[in-house]
Order: sequence, then structure tokens, then C-alpha cells
Amino acid sequence: MSELNMGESRTTAPRIAIPVLHSGDREYAERALPQYEEAVRGAGGEPVRIELDQTPAQVTKQIAHCDAVLLPGSKADLDPRKYSADRHEKTAPADAKRDLVDELLLRDAYKMHKPVLGICYGLQSLNVYRLGSLVQHIESAINHSAGREVANAHTVKIEPESRLAEIVGATKTTAVNSSHHQSADTVGNGLRVVARSAEDGIIEALEGTAPGHFVLGVQWHPERSLNDEPELAESAKSIFRAFVDAARVKRAELAGEFEPAG
Repeated sequence: MSELNMGESRTTAPRIAIPVLHSGDREYAERALPQYEEAVRGAGGEPVRIELDQTPAQVTKQIAHCDAVLLPGSKADLDPRKYSADRHEKTAPADAKRDLVDELLLRDAYKMHKPVLGICYGLQSLNVYRLGSLVQHIESAINHSAGREVANAHTVKIEPESRLAEIVGATKTTAVNSSHHQSADTVGNGLRVVARSAEDGIIEALEGTAPGHFVLGVQWHPERSLNDEPELAESAKSIFRAFVDAARVKRAELAGEFEPAG
């Protein structure tokens, strides 16, 4: 129980839906997914794995009992046809099963105003779902694909009047890791840019514009920074805490709406 805030039990903690990262590489998915799950548990939430080999009806039934959605990274790239673009030679193959589950999760989240946190590929999936587009291959002097071994790859400039700035306590720039070769281009409906790479202007974070609906996407990987130097670790933990706190509020709201009194 020590990994949950305020002694919350697994049955009372907010339930966070997390799709398995990739349908074609189980070894990669099983290696990477526990980092997201541990981050959620550390913030007081209960991670719920959403398997990709389910029917849409099975997925819909499972996520109906979840309070928020976390979209993790992936080895895949989104199909450029989703945003009416020709495929770049360096665009990785799409993962149709992951894409379908992401769409089902986001449809439910937007319908029910459940909190959403997108990380790396998850930000890109969110942006395309909201009818935005992507830069298919970043060409920059900055290494945006530094990998998990580089804790501080570059800095991002955060918009001071944003939810993200309030969460991480940064009003100018903050250091982040980096592991991506794509990024948001045209910003989707109901989203706004709240962080860019300080070095080359690449979009590094988006958040929702609808009042009262927690929607945040970050291009870096906060789940990898939980045990880094204190400043990086605290920034990462604050993102998961804010997300799970929003899920806790939504859980209480949904309980009042759907569960009989007494």
C-alpha cells in the first residue's frame, strides 16, 4: 500500500486505462509498459492494461470502468493517411491495432470528459485524433532521438500561462529527455501549444483548451525520469500527480452520477 497516496486501496484509487504499447512486439511492450504503470501507482492511481487483441466491444466495456486515459509511447508511427499526407521514407510502419484502441479510448475520454495524458507517440495520437497533423521526420541539429540513456537531452520553453507551467512549476525553460523523430505540426482542434524546444522550436507539449477537462500531451518521457536527479524527477512526478489527481476528481464525479446512493 505504500505506493499509493493517502493509503488508497486498489479498489478506491482512480483507474487509469493504458493501452499495450505495440501489437507486433510483445517483448518491447512488456519491457516498457511497467514504467508507465509504476508512475501511475506512485501518483496514487491503479493502472489498467488495455490489450490490443480485443474486439471494439470488449475494449469499450473495459474502459467504461476507467476514470482516465494514459496514451504511452510506441515503436510505430501513425499512418500519414490519417492526416492526408504522403508517407515519408523514414516513417515507421503503423500499428492498426494500437491506433484503434487509442481512438476508442479518446472517444470515450472526450465524451465523458475523462482526463487524458499523452506521452511521445501518445501526444501524436491525440493530436491526429483531434484532426491535427505531424512532422514525419524531424531534421534538426538538436538530437530529438537521444534515447533513454540521456536524462537531459535538451531544454523546452513552457508557456507561463499554461496548466503545464502550473504543474511543473516552470515559467521559462526546463530540461527534458528525448526519444522521438516525429512531432506535432498543425495543432488539432481544442488543443494549444504550451511548450517548444528552446533550441529549434519543435512542439514539445500540447494541452486542451476546454475548461475543466484535463488534456495534456508531452513529447518527452516523464516515466523515465522518476529516478533521475531531483529536479528532473520532481518535474516528472508532478505530471503524473496532476493527472491522477484529475482522475480522482473524475472518479468521484462518475460515482455520483452512476452509482446508487448508499
